[in-house]
Amino acid sequence: MEKKFKTKTGYCHILPDKIVLTRNGIIGELSNAVVGNSIVRPLIMYGLFLAYMAYKVVTLYNIGEQVRAMFHLVVAALLLFLIFKSISNSATPVIYRNTIKSVIFKKATLLTRAYFIVVFENDKGKTKKRLIMLPGSMTGGDEATGEALIIMNEEGLLTTNN
Repeated sequence: MEKKFKTKTGYCHILPDKIVLTRNGIIGELSNAVVGNSIVRPLIMYGLFLAYMAYKVVTLYNIGEQVRAMFHLVVAALLLFLIFKSISNSATPVIYRNTIKSVIFKKATLLTRAYFIVVFENDKGKTKKRLIMLPGSMTGGDEATGEALIIMNEEGLLTTNN
């Protein structure tokens, strides 16, 4: 029997052998256009922005604007950190249950939304993370989060609850 719950951009279908993430509506279509099923495209965009920030740091420093150069340097360093942190992420829409190592739930805190981190092994044997973002508080997030937690617990997928 299929169980499903609402996500930020569509639905998460929990099947006996796999988890399937579908995208619906305008947000889902936009997400599909920007990210697709690969994390490479957003990482390339971040890399290009990082190169621009590095250029700005050098340019501002050379014209004597050290304060603005330092600000741009901090932003560039933060972006570089986030790029390295995101390399192990995946945007795959299908995760086979026999490849799942763990599922961690992260509660929504101030100005964030709740999400699941699914750690799995891809077809190349590499450990990847897939974030399943749940709806925000403005779009029925509390109810959707409760429903998602019940389904993940019933299916025995949830390994850690934070």
